[in-house]
Amino acid sequence: MSSKRFPTGATSVAAVIGDPVTHSLSPAIHNAAFDALGLDWIYLAFEVAAGDGGAAVDAMRAMKMRGMSVTMPHKADVIGSVDQLSPEAEALGAANCIVDMGEGLLRAENTDGAGFLDALLDDAGITPSGRSVAVIGAGGAARAVIRAVAQAGAREVNVINRSSDSAAVAANLAGPVGAVSTFESIAEADIVVNATSVGMGIDPAMPCDPGLIRSDQVVVDLIYNPASTPWLSALRDQGVVGHNGLSMLVRQAALAFTLWTGAEAPIDAMRSAALGELRKR
Repeated sequence: MSSKRFPTGATSVAAVIGDPVTHSLSPAIHNAAFDALGLDWIYLAFEVAAGDGGAAVDAMRAMKMRGMSVTMPHKADVIGSVDQLSPEAEALGAANCIVDMGEGLLRAENTDGAGFLDALLDDAGITPSGRSVAVIGAGGAARAVIRAVAQAGAREVNVINRSSDSAAVAANLAGPVGAVSTFESIAEADIVVNATSVGMGIDPAMPCDPGLIRSDQVVVDLIYNPASTPWLSALRDQGVVGHNGLSMLVRQAALAFTLWTGAEAPIDAMRSAALGELRKR
Protein backbone atom coordinates (compact mmCIF):
# COMPACT_ATOMS: atom_id res chain seq x y z
CA MET A 1 0.00 0.00 0.00
CA SER A 2 1.00 3.62 -0.34
CA SER A 3 3.08 5.04 2.50
CA LYS A 4 0.22 7.52 3.07
CA ARG A 5 -2.21 4.75 3.97
CA PHE A 6 -1.95 1.93 6.48
CA PRO A 7 -3.91 -1.30 6.77
CA THR A 8 -6.61 -1.46 9.44
CA GLY A 9 -9.11 -4.07 10.55
CA ALA A 10 -11.29 -2.99 7.61
CA THR A 11 -8.54 -3.51 5.01
CA SER A 12 -9.22 -6.29 2.51
CA VAL A 13 -6.39 -8.80 2.27
CA ALA A 14 -5.17 -10.81 -0.71
CA ALA A 15 -1.99 -12.85 -1.02
CA VAL A 16 0.09 -15.17 -3.13
CA ILE A 17 1.18 -18.61 -1.95
CA GLY A 18 4.10 -20.55 -3.38
CA ASP A 19 7.36 -22.31 -2.61
CA PRO A 20 9.54 -20.41 -3.21
CA VAL A 21 7.68 -17.11 -3.30
CA THR A 22 10.30 -14.43 -2.57
CA HIS A 23 10.87 -13.94 -6.32
CA SER A 24 7.21 -13.20 -7.02
CA LEU A 25 6.32 -9.91 -8.71
CA SER A 26 2.70 -10.25 -7.62
CA PRO A 27 2.91 -8.10 -4.47
CA ALA A 28 4.39 -5.20 -6.45
CA ILE A 29 1.85 -5.60 -9.25
CA HIS A 30 -1.27 -5.85 -7.10
CA ASN A 31 -0.34 -3.27 -4.48
CA ALA A 32 0.35 -0.81 -7.31
CA ALA A 33 -3.10 -1.56 -8.69
CA PHE A 34 -4.76 -1.03 -5.31
CA ASP A 35 -2.90 2.26 -4.89
CA ALA A 36 -3.81 3.42 -8.40
CA LEU A 37 -7.52 3.00 -7.65
CA GLY A 38 -7.34 4.11 -4.01
CA LEU A 39 -8.65 0.78 -2.74
CA ASP A 40 -8.24 -0.18 0.90
CA TRP A 41 -6.59 -3.50 0.06
CA ILE A 42 -3.20 -5.01 0.76
CA TYR A 43 -1.44 -7.90 -0.98
CA LEU A 44 1.06 -10.14 0.81
CA ALA A 45 3.26 -13.13 -0.04
CA PHE A 46 3.30 -16.35 1.98
CA GLU A 47 5.78 -19.15 1.50
CA VAL A 48 3.75 -22.34 1.85
CA ALA A 49 5.51 -25.68 1.73
CA ALA A 50 4.62 -28.25 -0.90
CA GLY A 51 1.62 -30.27 0.20
CA ASP A 52 0.16 -27.48 2.33
CA GLY A 53 -1.83 -25.73 -0.39
CA GLY A 54 -5.11 -27.04 0.93
CA ALA A 55 -4.27 -25.81 4.41
CA ALA A 56 -3.55 -22.36 2.95
CA VAL A 57 -7.01 -22.33 1.36
CA ASP A 58 -8.53 -23.26 4.71
CA ALA A 59 -6.60 -20.36 6.27
CA MET A 60 -7.92 -18.01 3.58
CA ARG A 61 -11.44 -19.05 4.51
CA ALA A 62 -10.83 -18.74 8.26
CA MET A 63 -9.22 -15.31 7.96
CA LYS A 64 -11.84 -14.06 5.47
CA MET A 65 -9.21 -13.10 2.91
CA ARG A 66 -10.68 -11.64 -0.28
CA GLY A 67 -8.37 -13.25 -2.81
CA MET A 68 -5.43 -15.55 -3.28
CA SER A 69 -2.94 -16.05 -6.09
CA VAL A 70 -1.58 -19.57 -6.42
CA THR A 71 1.78 -20.45 -7.89
CA MET A 72 3.95 -23.56 -7.93
CA PRO A 73 3.74 -26.11 -6.43
CA HIS A 74 0.14 -25.58 -5.30
CA LYS A 75 -1.89 -25.05 -8.47
CA ALA A 76 -3.29 -28.57 -8.52
CA ASP A 77 -3.49 -29.08 -4.76
CA VAL A 78 -5.82 -26.17 -4.01
CA ILE A 79 -8.70 -27.23 -6.22
CA GLY A 80 -9.71 -29.94 -3.77
CA SER A 81 -10.22 -27.40 -1.01
CA VAL A 82 -12.59 -24.92 -2.70
CA ASP A 83 -16.36 -24.93 -3.15
CA GLN A 84 -16.52 -24.13 -6.85
CA LEU A 85 -14.32 -24.51 -9.93
CA SER A 86 -14.39 -22.30 -12.99
CA PRO A 87 -14.56 -24.20 -16.32
CA GLU A 88 -10.89 -23.36 -16.90
CA ALA A 89 -9.73 -24.58 -13.49
CA GLU A 90 -11.77 -27.76 -13.87
CA ALA A 91 -10.49 -28.52 -17.38
CA LEU A 92 -6.86 -27.81 -16.48
CA GLY A 93 -6.97 -29.42 -13.06
CA ALA A 94 -5.19 -26.37 -11.72
CA ALA A 95 -5.94 -22.91 -10.36
CA ASN A 96 -3.85 -19.77 -10.29
CA CYS A 97 -6.22 -17.74 -8.16
CA ILE A 98 -9.01 -18.18 -5.65
CA VAL A 99 -11.92 -15.81 -5.30
CA ASP A 100 -14.05 -15.10 -2.23
CA MET A 101 -17.63 -15.49 -3.47
CA GLY A 102 -19.18 -14.40 -0.17
CA GLU A 103 -21.08 -16.45 2.41
CA GLY A 104 -17.95 -18.49 3.03
CA LEU A 105 -17.72 -19.84 -0.52
CA LEU A 106 -14.44 -19.96 -2.42
CA ARG A 107 -14.07 -20.38 -6.18
CA ALA A 108 -10.93 -21.56 -7.98
CA GLU A 109 -10.11 -19.80 -11.23
CA ASN A 110 -7.37 -20.09 -13.83
CA THR A 111 -6.67 -16.82 -15.64
CA ASP A 112 -3.45 -17.91 -17.37
CA GLY A 113 -5.03 -18.77 -20.72
CA ALA A 114 -7.16 -15.65 -20.94
CA GLY A 115 -4.15 -13.63 -19.81
CA PHE A 116 -2.13 -15.07 -22.69
CA LEU A 117 -4.82 -14.07 -25.20
CA ASP A 118 -4.96 -10.53 -23.83
CA ALA A 119 -1.16 -10.32 -23.91
CA LEU A 120 -1.03 -11.57 -27.50
CA LEU A 121 -3.41 -8.80 -28.50
CA ASP A 122 -1.39 -6.23 -26.53
CA ASP A 123 2.01 -7.22 -27.89
CA ALA A 124 1.29 -8.48 -31.40
CA GLY A 125 -2.14 -7.04 -32.17
CA ILE A 126 -3.59 -10.41 -33.18
CA THR A 127 -5.81 -13.23 -31.97
CA PRO A 128 -5.33 -16.95 -32.66
CA SER A 129 -8.54 -17.17 -34.66
CA GLY A 130 -7.94 -19.01 -37.93
CA ARG A 131 -4.22 -19.34 -37.24
CA SER A 132 -1.87 -22.26 -36.69
CA VAL A 133 -0.21 -22.32 -33.25
CA ALA A 134 2.84 -24.33 -32.18
CA VAL A 135 3.39 -24.68 -28.45
CA ILE A 136 6.68 -25.98 -27.07
CA GLY A 137 6.06 -27.65 -23.73
CA ALA A 138 3.24 -29.51 -22.04
CA GLY A 139 3.35 -28.23 -18.44
CA GLY A 140 0.83 -26.06 -16.65
CA ALA A 141 1.47 -22.85 -18.59
CA ALA A 142 1.52 -24.73 -21.89
CA ARG A 143 -1.80 -26.45 -21.15
CA ALA A 144 -3.47 -23.13 -20.28
CA VAL A 145 -2.25 -21.60 -23.56
CA ILE A 146 -3.24 -24.66 -25.59
CA ARG A 147 -6.80 -24.66 -24.29
CA ALA A 148 -7.16 -20.90 -24.64
CA VAL A 149 -5.95 -20.62 -28.23
CA ALA A 150 -8.16 -23.53 -29.28
CA GLN A 151 -11.19 -21.91 -27.68
CA ALA A 152 -10.25 -18.65 -29.40
CA GLY A 153 -10.56 -20.34 -32.79
CA ALA A 154 -7.05 -21.51 -33.68
CA ARG A 155 -7.05 -23.55 -36.88
CA GLU A 156 -4.61 -26.06 -35.41
CA VAL A 157 -2.57 -26.40 -32.23
CA ASN A 158 0.62 -28.45 -32.48
CA VAL A 159 2.24 -29.51 -29.21
CA ILE A 160 5.97 -30.25 -29.12
CA ASN A 161 7.34 -31.90 -25.99
CA ARG A 162 10.02 -34.38 -24.98
CA SER A 163 7.43 -36.69 -23.43
CA SER A 164 4.90 -37.79 -26.01
CA ASP A 165 2.49 -38.91 -23.28
CA SER A 166 2.46 -35.45 -21.68
CA ALA A 167 2.14 -33.88 -25.12
CA ALA A 168 -0.91 -36.03 -25.86
CA VAL A 169 -2.61 -34.98 -22.61
CA ALA A 170 -1.91 -31.33 -23.39
CA ALA A 171 -2.97 -31.57 -27.03
CA ASN A 172 -6.26 -33.16 -25.97
CA LEU A 173 -7.18 -29.85 -24.30
CA ALA A 174 -7.39 -28.32 -27.76
CA GLY A 175 -9.98 -30.86 -28.88
CA PRO A 176 -10.08 -31.78 -32.57
CA VAL A 177 -7.58 -29.07 -33.57
CA GLY A 178 -4.90 -30.34 -31.17
CA ALA A 179 -2.10 -32.69 -32.20
CA VAL A 180 1.19 -34.03 -30.90
CA SER A 181 3.87 -32.82 -33.27
CA THR A 182 7.60 -32.34 -33.82
CA PHE A 183 9.86 -29.34 -34.18
CA GLU A 184 9.36 -29.47 -37.95
CA SER A 185 5.80 -28.17 -37.49
CA ILE A 186 7.17 -24.91 -36.11
CA ALA A 187 8.13 -23.74 -39.57
CA GLU A 188 4.48 -23.90 -40.66
CA ALA A 189 2.98 -22.15 -37.65
CA ASP A 190 1.67 -18.59 -37.55
CA ILE A 191 2.27 -18.30 -33.79
CA VAL A 192 5.09 -20.02 -31.90
CA VAL A 193 5.03 -20.17 -28.10
CA ASN A 194 7.78 -21.35 -25.77
CA ALA A 195 5.98 -22.52 -22.65
CA THR A 196 8.98 -24.26 -21.10
CA SER A 197 11.49 -22.93 -18.56
CA VAL A 198 14.37 -23.35 -21.03
CA GLY A 199 16.29 -20.06 -21.04
CA MET A 200 15.14 -18.89 -17.62
CA GLY A 201 17.65 -17.15 -15.38
CA ILE A 202 21.18 -17.80 -16.58
CA ASP A 203 20.23 -20.95 -18.51
CA PRO A 204 21.95 -20.54 -21.93
CA ALA A 205 19.83 -23.21 -23.63
CA MET A 206 17.14 -22.60 -26.24
CA PRO A 207 13.77 -24.34 -26.61
CA CYS A 208 14.30 -24.86 -30.35
CA ASP A 209 16.66 -24.00 -33.18
CA PRO A 210 16.17 -20.29 -34.03
CA GLY A 211 16.70 -21.24 -37.65
CA LEU A 212 13.23 -22.80 -37.68
CA ILE A 213 11.62 -19.40 -37.16
CA ARG A 214 10.56 -17.10 -40.00
CA SER A 215 10.48 -13.32 -39.71
CA ASP A 216 6.73 -13.20 -40.41
CA GLN A 217 5.83 -15.46 -37.50
CA VAL A 218 4.61 -14.21 -34.13
CA VAL A 219 6.90 -15.56 -31.41
CA VAL A 220 6.22 -15.54 -27.68
CA ASP A 221 8.51 -16.77 -24.90
CA LEU A 222 6.51 -17.00 -21.68
CA ILE A 223 9.66 -16.33 -19.64
CA TYR A 224 9.84 -12.73 -18.41
CA ASN A 225 13.08 -12.84 -16.41
CA PRO A 226 15.40 -12.32 -18.18
CA ALA A 227 13.45 -9.98 -20.43
CA SER A 228 15.35 -11.33 -23.42
CA THR A 229 16.20 -15.01 -23.20
CA PRO A 230 19.02 -16.48 -25.32
CA TRP A 231 16.33 -17.67 -27.73
CA LEU A 232 14.72 -14.25 -28.11
CA SER A 233 18.16 -12.65 -28.48
CA ALA A 234 19.12 -15.10 -31.22
CA LEU A 235 15.84 -14.45 -33.00
CA ARG A 236 16.35 -10.70 -32.79
CA ASP A 237 19.78 -11.13 -34.37
CA GLN A 238 18.13 -12.76 -37.38
CA GLY A 239 15.46 -10.08 -37.68
CA VAL A 240 12.60 -11.80 -35.84
CA VAL A 241 10.55 -9.77 -33.36
CA GLY A 242 9.75 -11.86 -30.29
CA HIS A 243 7.71 -11.06 -27.20
CA ASN A 244 8.46 -12.14 -23.65
CA GLY A 245 6.03 -13.25 -20.94
CA LEU A 246 5.68 -9.99 -19.03
CA SER A 247 2.41 -9.02 -20.68
CA MET A 248 0.90 -12.41 -19.85
CA LEU A 249 2.05 -12.04 -16.24
CA VAL A 250 0.39 -8.63 -15.99
CA ARG A 251 -2.76 -9.64 -17.83
CA GLN A 252 -3.43 -12.79 -15.82
CA ALA A 253 -2.94 -10.71 -12.67
CA ALA A 254 -5.31 -8.07 -14.02
CA LEU A 255 -8.03 -10.66 -14.54
CA ALA A 256 -7.57 -11.92 -10.98
CA PHE A 257 -7.68 -8.33 -9.69
CA THR A 258 -11.05 -7.77 -11.35
CA LEU A 259 -12.43 -11.07 -10.06
CA TRP A 260 -11.49 -10.05 -6.51
CA THR A 261 -12.44 -6.37 -6.53
CA GLY A 262 -15.02 -6.02 -9.30
CA ALA A 263 -13.01 -3.05 -10.60
CA GLU A 264 -11.33 -2.64 -13.97
CA ALA A 265 -7.63 -3.30 -13.51
CA PRO A 266 -5.21 -0.37 -14.03
CA ILE A 267 -3.01 -2.16 -16.57
CA ASP A 268 -0.46 0.63 -17.00
CA ALA A 269 0.18 0.89 -13.26
CA MET A 270 0.54 -2.87 -12.96
CA ARG A 271 2.95 -3.13 -15.89
CA SER A 272 5.02 -0.21 -14.59
CA ALA A 273 5.27 -1.83 -11.16
CA ALA A 274 6.39 -5.13 -12.69
CA LEU A 275 9.05 -3.44 -14.78
CA GLY A 276 10.25 -1.40 -11.82
CA GLU A 277 10.61 -4.50 -9.68
CA LEU A 278 12.48 -6.35 -12.42
CA ARG A 279 14.97 -3.49 -12.74
CA LYS A 280 15.93 -4.00 -9.09
CA ARG A 281 16.88 -7.64 -9.68
